[in-house]
Amino acid sequence: MAEGVYLLCALTSVTCAVLLLRGYSASKTRLLFWGSLCFIGLALNNVLLFIDLVMVPTVDLSLLRSAVALVAMMTLLFGLIWDAK
Repeated sequence: MAEGVYLLCALTSVTCAVLLLRGYSASKTRLLFWGSLCFIGLALNNVLLFIDLVMVPTVDLSLLRSAVALVAMMTLLFGLIWDAK
């Protein structure tokens, strides 16, 4: 059951990223671009979560997962600060 939730979360993040990129290509609003980059990172985080807990449970990828999530959120924060100027 949990495996399906991990994959659905990754799919949802990819869908959000695609929709944000489509919105960015239509309106050229930079915040949509930064949001899509964040969701791409969050999708990668969810894929790593699936790999870590389901495919290779003997290997601890929690540090890598946390680093990817941090970079994704910092990307969005950078975009928010950059567009505030």
